[in-house]
Amino acid sequence: MHQLTLAEIARGLADKKFSSEELTRVLLARIAQLDPQLNSFISLTEELALQQAQAADARRAKGESGALLGAPIAHKDLFCTQGIRTSCGSKMLDNFKAPYDATVVAKLAAAGAVTLGKTNMDEFAMGSANESSYYGPAKNPWNLEHVPGGSSGGSAVAVAARLLPAATATDTGGSIRQPAAFTNLTGLKPTYGRVSRWGMIAYASSLDQGGPLARTAEDCAILLQGMAGFDPNDSTSIDEPVPDYSAGLNGSLQGLRIGVPKEYFSAGLDPRIAELIHNSVKELQKLGAVVKEVSLPNMQHAIPAYYVIAPAEASSNLSRFDGVRFGYRCEDPKDLTDLYKRSRGEGFGAEVQRRIMVGAYALSAGYYDAYYLKAQKIRRLVKNDFMAAFNEVDIILGPTTPNPAWKLGAKNSDPVAAYLEDVYTITANLAGLPGLSMPAGFVDGLPVGVQLLAPYFQEGRLLNVAHQYQLNTDWHTRTPTGF
Repeated sequence: MHQLTLAEIARGLADKKFSSEELTRVLLARIAQLDPQLNSFISLTEELALQQAQAADARRAKGESGALLGAPIAHKDLFCTQGIRTSCGSKMLDNFKAPYDATVVAKLAAAGAVTLGKTNMDEFAMGSANESSYYGPAKNPWNLEHVPGGSSGGSAVAVAARLLPAATATDTGGSIRQPAAFTNLTGLKPTYGRVSRWGMIAYASSLDQGGPLARTAEDCAILLQGMAGFDPNDSTSIDEPVPDYSAGLNGSLQGLRIGVPKEYFSAGLDPRIAELIHNSVKELQKLGAVVKEVSLPNMQHAIPAYYVIAPAEASSNLSRFDGVRFGYRCEDPKDLTDLYKRSRGEGFGAEVQRRIMVGAYALSAGYYDAYYLKAQKIRRLVKNDFMAAFNEVDIILGPTTPNPAWKLGAKNSDPVAAYLEDVYTITANLAGLPGLSMPAGFVDGLPVGVQLLAPYFQEGRLLNVAHQYQLNTDWHTRTPTGF
């Protein structure tokens, strides 16, 4: 049962081959058995899961149907879930139980999805390896000595190890796509504003976006269908009709124009990954796609711009965690200043403190124009590059990451080295574009992903291309040994 995809589960439940409660019990037992070595969950919600599974079975017995009705999933632990710990991977929120459900959580619950738990993540979504989590790193099931990517590492590990078929995740600079690439999954970052951010604890408000992590493009289409849509509670949510993503999966790729940016194949890219990306291009050409070289000349400035904008927004967003209203509070503060200093100093980990300091510096008097304003101007140039490229092509293709997953602890002493691993993913966040990573092969036994980018609100096109690619390749079907 644990090998079933979301689509196969939907068919099995519809055909009464098993019940949601039976499936939920199997997966909960599997999590109890395997997760101690993986550390992919922060909180398990067995009681809630069984209640939701029984309710889904009752709804089906009355004649209701739906792809997510009775399907087990998990939520990244920054989506608020009423009455359940929502920690954001931080000591600061270790004792926080959300008083309401995030819009994504509420929408998926209404669709009948069963929540098995909350998954591990980099603290406040800051990191590329899941190593900054207060609860310890999640382990890559392909090699337990390697990182699974971050910040949505727990969601990726749980799905890759077949603990559950799909999970929610978020992407601020690649945090869905990079873990997908490192763990042999399909991960989709939607257009900014496509999925509500209400109830999603913020890191960088103009960059954060929720999306699905699953084994196939077909499963991502099912989960995105349940997540997407306008939300009046979110001022950045866009009132745009949500298409039937599953219905568009089988469209022909004949004549599809694929752009391959020449800047992607620089000295920083592992040549073995470059070869796998070229092989992916050839597969899509067999399906009728036409390939053309394009240019993204400002890509080289994206990382410095991102690492000014994101920390600046983080320093503002995280100012609310002060030890006064909720979350961690230090012991016996001498006065209000001591309360603030010690609560934040003890509650936040090193990476979060580092980014808050960078952000506060970039926004400070005398430096705002030199750093933050300039970074925003670069952001516009990055967007303009994409708009020019999309005048010539339908999608852009390239590597998701420059290297395969590194060993746990290998980059801990050099944060900038980890930041550079986001070079191919952060441009989509700066421009607000949808991006997808799908399995494309292996290097030294570790998975490699290929990234697809499309114009705004063209998630359906990305899913269509990925689905057609997966019908003709088997990379996404490979399972890590022992799982």
